[in-house]
Amino acid sequence: MQLQDYIINDIKPLSINDTIGNLQLLFNQLTYSHIPIEKDGIYLGCIPETDAHCFESEKLISDCSYTAEGFFVRNSTNWLDVLEAFAQNNSNIMPVLSLENKYLGYYELNDIIHLFNETPFFSEPGSILIVEKGIQDYSFSEISQIVESNDAKLLGAFISKIENDLAQITLKIGHTSLNDVIQTFRRYSYNIIAGHEDDSYLKSLKDRSKYLDKYLNI
Repeated sequence: MQLQDYIINDIKPLSINDTIGNLQLLFNQLTYSHIPIEKDGIYLGCIPETDAHCFESEKLISDCSYTAEGFFVRNSTNWLDVLEAFAQNNSNIMPVLSLENKYLGYYELNDIIHLFNETPFFSEPGSILIVEKGIQDYSFSEISQIVESNDAKLLGAFISKIENDLAQITLKIGHTSLNDVIQTFRRYSYNIIAGHEDDSYLKSLKDRSKYLDKYLNI
């Protein structure tokens, strides 16, 4: 199914000549964080629910239109960029405009998340591995090479955290023994943050530590 098939158009942008009471009523009837508004058929942006309830209901939307947030996506925008737009604007509704800036409808956050959950990263069986390396030192080509050199399949990868010049990369790896993959990452100076499979390297270190502790206490 194409992403455009998820465009919903049951909510038309309110005109700035409508009353704020109508805007507040719409918020009370729906569970959306924002409502789109327009002027003379031109999309202006979205009014946040928190701002809408700060104004007197008998006033016009034009009186609070300066609070409108001008976010939107195009009908040609890919789903990953749409998901990013939701996150950046802290919204659960995303207006969709054509290349000619015509309002076509909106995406609902739950629909886009559902698409994300259907990707192989989530739907295919496999293991999750989180590795860490300096921002200037890692590369996705190297990461792919490490995984595939161990006869494993990389189902997906994304940067899940950046802090103190270190990047954490979350990997979804097709069913295989993670141990060989983990050891190879270590040889390439990656830190292993988490691996959803027994890590024999750490187990070996723990066993040796217990043995040493026992030896020193004889």
